[in-house]
This record gives sequence, C-alpha cells and structure tokens, in this order.
Amino acid sequence: MGAGACAGYPAVVPIRPTVALAATTRSFPVSHTSWRGRTTAPLMNGGIGMPRVGVRGSTAGRVANVTAACDRRSLGTCDTGVMTSIRANSILPARRENMQLETADGLSLVAELSLPQERDPVATILCFHPLPTHGGMMDSQIFRKAAWRLPALADVAVLRFNTRGTSSVQGTSDGEFDNAVGERFDVIAAIEAAEFADLPNVWLVGWSFGTDLVLKYGRDPLISGTILLSPPLRYTSETELAAWADDGRPMTALVPGRDDYLRPEAAKEKFSVVPHANVIGVDRAKHLWVGDAELVLDEIVKLVNPPAHPLPTEWDGSMEAGDSSAYADRTLSAFSDVEVPGPQQRRV
Repeated sequence: MGAGACAGYPAVVPIRPTVALAATTRSFPVSHTSWRGRTTAPLMNGGIGMPRVGVRGSTAGRVANVTAACDRRSLGTCDTGVMTSIRANSILPARRENMQLETADGLSLVAELSLPQERDPVATILCFHPLPTHGGMMDSQIFRKAAWRLPALADVAVLRFNTRGTSSVQGTSDGEFDNAVGERFDVIAAIEAAEFADLPNVWLVGWSFGTDLVLKYGRDPLISGTILLSPPLRYTSETELAAWADDGRPMTALVPGRDDYLRPEAAKEKFSVVPHANVIGVDRAKHLWVGDAELVLDEIVKLVNPPAHPLPTEWDGSMEAGDSSAYADRTLSAFSDVEVPGPQQRRV
C-alpha cells in the first residue's frame, strides 16, 4: 500500500478521556451549548432569508436584473428581497463565533463555529484541512464556503480550525506541524468541542492531509460518519484503515478522476478493506477541487442532511461578500518547489 505508518504509534486510537476530565482542558464557551430554538415559520424576503420552494438546485424564477442590482464587487451587503445568485464569495447569514480549542498537550488552536442564525442545526461537520506546509488551513476554499453557506442553506453547523502551527487570516494556532503525530490531540480537541457544545449528528470531513487525520484518529463514539475528500492515504497505515472495517458507520470518499496521488480505481482497491466504504469517482476533478466546490458541498449535504439536498443556487435575503484575495499566495503553484513532508508517495 502506498501509505506509511508513523513508527511506534498505535494503530487503534485510545479511548478519549472522560467528559469531566476533558472539560477541564477546553475553552469552548458555555453559551455555545444552546441555541435560540427553531422558529415557528421560516423567515422570507429579508432578515436571514430562506431559499424559496421550487428553486432548489435550479435557476428557476431568476430576476434578470438582480446581478446588476446586487453587485458584490461594489456592495458589501445585499438584501434586495428578490432571488440572487449565490457566487463563489457569497457569505450568507449565520451565527459565527471565533473560539479556541485547547489540546491535551497544552496548545491553543484557532477555530470558528458557524451555526444557523434562527434555528437549531440538524447536523454538524468538523473540518480537517489539507496539508499546512502546502497552504492547507481552515480557510481552504471548500471549508470556507461551507462555513459561509451551509448554516443558512442546510441547517448544518460548521466547525473548522487550524491544526497546530497552521496560519490563516483567522490567526495562527500554537505549536508546529508534526507529520500527523501530534495532530492526534488536535482531532480529539475538535471532537470534544462538538461534544461539549452538544452539537448534533457530527460528521468528520477530511480533505487531503485532513483525511489521514480522520482515518488515524477519528473513530470516536460521538461521530455519525466520515467524508473523505481527495484521500491520499499518505500517513494512514494499512492497519489503521482496516480498523474501520467493523465500525459500520458511513464512510464516503470523493476521489477526483485527475487526482495527483490516488485516483478512483486505485482508491477502490485500497478501501476494499473497509466493506462499507463508498468510493465515488468524480471525472475531470482535481485534488484541490478548484471549480468543483459546489459539487463537493452538495455531496456533503446529501450525506449529513438529505432533505436539504440539492443545495439552492439562489438566495432571497441579506448577503455579504468575502475577500478571497488574502489567499493569493496559497495556490498550488506557490508551493510547487516545496518538498512534501511525510512518507514518500509517488504522484500519478
């Protein structure tokens, strides 16, 4: 198998400390343990806005001059009361709170929790980002867009964070990159934060390096299932992968047809040791899912909250614009000459 194991590290993750012990190492605000409750009727045409019936996954009823009336290139916020196309940098309403995760080995990790603005979440995703030595962070495009959209469109809570030593505009987490060894404590801290906040229906979503963290350390009783985006199986040993065989909880891997490290047919062979793993090949997609973020978000929602699938492509409430220019130096080409750490793995 093309993945390597970390020498001397156990294949099976030890049981986490009890809740009482774990709570002493958290800085998760107590106020996060409750929400305002579900409204008796969805808000329409203003306020937080809601997708209208009949436009889910389509462009039905689009008003021709909406784009001109609500151009986020010139307006920071838009609330026209008519259906507006959701763009790559669209930020929909949510309750967003900056927070810190405290690890068992004494580090503070930068994090953000995004919740539906007027309702309880029906599902939660914990996001584990790509390789930080090559630009991966909590604001990597799929996870950034998940936090900007899914609380409003799908009633999904999104908890994303920077692993140890990782920086983004949100801030820099303590520590330094540890080749998927010390990151074990980061995974546990994120799961404990979700547990402490009583977040429902928790799914782990890993992307690239993040999939290795999920596979190595994510078999926790709290989680409902796992979603793996572009899994390279770089740090995950055969034993660690096979340990999921008897787990039974849903595992879905979205594998780009033009991935740099592991393509669909090879992925199906490697994941065959987990009989219930569902490997989905995505033709023409690449490792970083550039241009395919909407497809990925749709698949995530299909798994964690099926009634909200497919996601709407339009919105009738307030909408802000995010600035993605802050990450111009985090492109693939910016790291083309940087050696990839960890076990050797040949590019396809």
